[in-house]
Amino acid sequence: MQSSVDLRAEIAVERVAKVFGSFTAIAEIGFEVPRGHFVTLLGPSGCGKSTILRILAGLAAPTRGVVLFKGARVIDPPPGMVYVFQQYSKSLFPWLTVLGNVEFGANSPHATRRGNAASRQECMETLRLVGLAAHADSYPWQLSGGMQQRVAIARALVARPEVLLMDEPFSALDALTRESLQDLLLRLWTELRLTVVFVTHDIAEAIYLSDEIVVLSSAPSKILARIGIDIPRPRDQLATREAASFLAYRRSLYKMVVGREEA
Repeated sequence: MQSSVDLRAEIAVERVAKVFGSFTAIAEIGFEVPRGHFVTLLGPSGCGKSTILRILAGLAAPTRGVVLFKGARVIDPPPGMVYVFQQYSKSLFPWLTVLGNVEFGANSPHATRRGNAASRQECMETLRLVGLAAHADSYPWQLSGGMQQRVAIARALVARPEVLLMDEPFSALDALTRESLQDLLLRLWTELRLTVVFVTHDIAEAIYLSDEIVVLSSAPSKILARIGIDIPRPRDQLATREAASFLAYRRSLYKMVVGREEA
C-alpha cells in the first residue's frame, strides 16, 4: 500500500495503531509534521491524544505502524525531541531550585547540544526567556501554577530541542494565565524556530495556536480531518478570537468534535 504520509517531513506517523489487551485505543492513523510547524492533536477526552504523543516521543511502542523522526524510526526517546507534561507540579523536582530544575534539563541525555551541558549562564538566559530569572533561587512549591509551568518549559528549552511535544500543558491553569502562556509559547516557537506537536481538547486554544489541527474521533481513535488554520500571525487574544475566520473555524470544529452545532 502506498504511504499516506510525506516521509520527508520532520515527523512522520505511518499507519500507527495501539491496542491494550482487548481495547483498541488507536485504530490506525497517519500524518506528518513539517519542520517548524505548530500542529495540534484535537479531540474529546479519552480519545488517545496523549497515547499518540507518547508514541511520537518514544515513550510507548505502537502495536502496529511506525513513527519516523528525521527519517529514522523512533524506538526510544530520540535526541532533539523533548516532552512537556500536563502535570507540571509532578514533573518538577521540589527539592531543587528553579535554576536547579533547569540545569537538570541541560544535563538530559536527550539534549541537543554542542559539547557538554549548558553553563549556568545559558540556564539563566533560558529563565530570562520565560520571565523567571528573578526567581532562580526559589523552589517550585513557592511559585504559582503558571510560573511552575514556565519552569517546565524553560527546562525543556535549555536542552535546545528541535521538537517540543506538549501534553495539554495549560489545562490546569486559570483562563488568564493560560492565555499568557499561550502567547509566551507562540513567541518562543517563533524566536527559536521550533517544531511543536501540541495536545488539547480546547477547540479555541487549538485554533489560536496552530498551523494545522489533526482532529481525532473518540476511541478507537481515527483522524476525522486535518484542518489548516489560515489566520495571520502574529495572533492577538482579542482581535484574533473576534475575527470571522476564527469563529468559522470554531463552529466547524465544534460540530466535528462534539457532533452538533454550537448553540
